[in-house]
Amino acid sequence: MSIWFSKEITIEKLNAFGKNNMSQHLGIEWVELGENFLKAKMPVDERTKQPYGLLHGGASCVLAETLGSVASALIIDTSKNNCVGIEINANHLRSAKSGYVIGTASPLHIGGSTHVWEIKIHDENEKLICVSRLTVAVIKHKY
Repeated sequence: MSIWFSKEITIEKLNAFGKNNMSQHLGIEWVELGENFLKAKMPVDERTKQPYGLLHGGASCVLAETLGSVASALIIDTSKNNCVGIEINANHLRSAKSGYVIGTASPLHIGGSTHVWEIKIHDENEKLICVSRLTVAVIKHKY
């Protein structure tokens, strides 16, 4: 059974949503929407590398927070609530020098006021690059 609030969401709609913000700047693309996970890829290039030519840990955190925040927004009624990241951690396990990294967000907890997501980032050879956990607050719109 799908966890997503909107049953009409598609990868194409997600990619259109990512225009004119950090996702577009870093080249993040949505690639898969499963029943209980969301997947996106990000290039390892001049936008996402640190001076030593390796994937920047901050870029991995941006990918992780983008995945978890958007996943949270997809499971709530956004006409009544917003989602905001309130805590992120990341363990950088291996470096990447080129190609793409692929992040997968899966829920650890879906509550009424908080969501907790596990985001695993792999390289194109399925080697684990980073493991992150994001906590998201669900806040009611103030009218």
